[in-house]
Amino acid sequence: MDDDRTEKIRQRAYEIFQREGGILGNHERHWHQAELEIDREAALPLTAGDALPETREIDSTDVLTVEALAMRTGISGDEAQELLDRLGNDRAAIEQAARSLKAKRRG
Repeated sequence: MDDDRTEKIRQRAYEIFQREGGILGNHERHWHQAELEIDREAALPLTAGDALPETREIDSTDVLTVEALAMRTGISGDEAQELLDRLGNDRAAIEQAARSLKAKRRG
């Protein structure tokens, strides 16, 4: 079980590193942030809401929602929060806008 946690933290720390532009020198902060996120997620109870389809409405004030959107789509946390604030709780519109943001950055 501890090996699984360590692997999740390693993967999350790398995602944070990539999300922040792949700049070297912040590995300890990335690891610590990843530990906090993984442990917080592990402490959350699973609910029926977790099984709802992707079109369910979301609460933009939920920090975990902002973080999850940023990691899933490869945008920054600030960009994720801005999308949630601007588009309300329409998950489909938020996901599409996040993908568009990421694509514009690449292009």
